[in-house]
Amino acid sequence: MQHELPSTPSARLDGRRALVAGGSSGIGLGCAMALAEAGAHVTICARRPPELGDAVDAIRSRGFDAAPLQLDIADVEATERAVATEGPFDVLVNSAGSARHGPALTTTPADFDAVMSINLRGAYFLCRAVAAGLINAGKRGSIINMSSQMGHVGGIERAVYCASKHAMEGFTKAMAVEWATRGIRVNTICPTFVRTPLAAQTLDDAEKRRWVEANIPLGRIGETEDIMGAVLFLASDLSAMVTGSALRVDGGWTAA
Repeated sequence: MQHELPSTPSARLDGRRALVAGGSSGIGLGCAMALAEAGAHVTICARRPPELGDAVDAIRSRGFDAAPLQLDIADVEATERAVATEGPFDVLVNSAGSARHGPALTTTPADFDAVMSINLRGAYFLCRAVAAGLINAGKRGSIINMSSQMGHVGGIERAVYCASKHAMEGFTKAMAVEWATRGIRVNTICPTFVRTPLAAQTLDDAEKRRWVEANIPLGRIGETEDIMGAVLFLASDLSAMVTGSALRVDGGWTAA
């Protein structure tokens, strides 16, 4: 008797529209490239026009589909207007982020507010705006929040950053439960230290770099390419039954 074998779901994103916030450099740009390679039309959202234009041009030069959207997600009203005008988006990768590392005893209210305005407040309302567009259009979708291993553990001189990412993990789970019946999946990706401009302030310090490497069982710093497969998994039908989850791309940091 011949077995009826299942087929692997597709990783292709042809015909889908993706919004990548913070997509002009680092992890965000890698995510934008991964989605574009899979066939999505990618809108890259960033604050600075020169970097935004360069990122879009680079993706287009490879023969893929990309468009710019100049936007600061800390401006909630402008974000909601832009998403309502440009959407609906089938996929959101919320990779915009900020960090002001330092001892908790020296944290200023200005530092706290600057980080939270993007990592928590901006991220929350961007998710809401994209979900509203999907619901109004009667569409399913995937929302991917770029969290961190620091959303699950503590870190030296990272009290504010950890607070913002722990909060992101919380609202991601709640949104996943609330929007599940609408077919909208909400998950996080939680990288370890990845070789990007944002991580340079830590990795360029020899003592801190040794601390990082000593805490990663796989024994190396992360690369942007390490995140690209994760974002494609969560954006595509490969993860059709995954919501409210945290995908830790941390080299084993939180396991240890």
